[in-house]
Amino acid sequence: MSRDPENNMALAENLVTYGRSRGASEIEVSIRVTSEFSASVREQNVERLTEAEAKDLGIRIFVEGKAAAAASQDFAPTTLHRIVDNAITRARLGGVDSLAGLPDLEPVGISAGTLKIYDPAVLELSPESKIAAAMKIEAVGLADKRINKSSGASFSSVAGMRYLANSKGFSGSYRWTSVSGSVNFQAGEGDDFQEDGWVESSTAAAGLPEPEAIARIAVQRVARLIGARKVENQNVPVVLEPYMTANLILFFLTQCLAGANIDRGQSFLLDKLGFKIGSGLMTIYNDGLMPGGLGTSLFDAEGVPARKTLVMDHGVLKSFLLNTYYGRKLKMASTGNGGEPGNFHLAKGVSKPADIIKLVDKGLLLTGMGALGQDPTTGDISTGVSGLWIEKGEVVFPVAGVTVSGNLGNVLRGVEMVGDDLQFNDNIVGPTIKVAQMTIGGKGTARGGEGR
Repeated sequence: MSRDPENNMALAENLVTYGRSRGASEIEVSIRVTSEFSASVREQNVERLTEAEAKDLGIRIFVEGKAAAAASQDFAPTTLHRIVDNAITRARLGGVDSLAGLPDLEPVGISAGTLKIYDPAVLELSPESKIAAAMKIEAVGLADKRINKSSGASFSSVAGMRYLANSKGFSGSYRWTSVSGSVNFQAGEGDDFQEDGWVESSTAAAGLPEPEAIARIAVQRVARLIGARKVENQNVPVVLEPYMTANLILFFLTQCLAGANIDRGQSFLLDKLGFKIGSGLMTIYNDGLMPGGLGTSLFDAEGVPARKTLVMDHGVLKSFLLNTYYGRKLKMASTGNGGEPGNFHLAKGVSKPADIIKLVDKGLLLTGMGALGQDPTTGDISTGVSGLWIEKGEVVFPVAGVTVSGNLGNVLRGVEMVGDDLQFNDNIVGPTIKVAQMTIGGKGTARGGEGR
């Protein structure tokens, strides 16, 4: 993908000029161009091949504090001019919001090349090589006698460009790439049916593990669950593997930190800025500038330069995640989060995961979960999980068909150990952690709930 073969940057800038000439107080034009390829296989047969190119244009219009938005995949000048004219008309019919509008111009202080999120080698991967990689991932797993069946393997790549221009003087663009490989396997049978898998992603072709490595992790994850059983309801320490730290704790935390939820009073962190809400072992960053990160960008969806934000400092809440609008409402600066979090992560600790397990007398090593039930207003969490039961520092049997529940505030304060195994293979990541106590719901009568 060349830098700007169709002069999209000029198109965006010219549309901004047109909007201003037609009466827009402020106007923003964004263009996203992507080229994707995905190969999916099942039982060593190609199940689906997807190759697509997309080009989308989005417009935000403000007329004296009144807003409207529009989008188009038709880039004909007459079409785009008509869309702008219609958006201006619609904006004039809306209500006034004195806080609505574009961010003030803030120069981007770095070059896109320093971010290392674009790898030309991704574009050089042939369709045949991607199909072969998906086939290899699955074949390695199917060769293991513990695996009954594959639920499918895939290999995909994306290359994209982002352009943004607005009437505040911002004009910028950057390129990015990503590749990923994944597989899911089934093991066991009847009441002991188990399924798990693994996925790896990277912004660079060389950053993705070999197909064999992805397959081995997936096999190990499902095979260790064979023979799973339930446990009695109880309150015990819980060790979360990195994937679980990210999905059970950090993903939920981003919802509680989102400006919209803070503004609406739908977050238990509403009045906690500057207060200690977590263990002193917890330091959390949202780092949109991390070189090679899957959540790295030159600027956010509004043209605010990406930045590294200290969210939690040794347990003390330091920042929410804000775009321009909610920054204004809360009388704070945007954190460059006009879009998804960027490389949101719990900083690694000093403990080896194996040493963390050795210090658990009785508890659960959490390895998988279903749909997450969550309430940002209270911080309550509940989800079905699978894992490995620990007694006297040793894994003794697999566990499935149980739930884990608790309150995020208690979980954050109850983090007793943080592992050194942080890996940036997703946009939200964390290391292994040990939580002092969560409620396990399995069989039998509960012996009390978790207090707040």
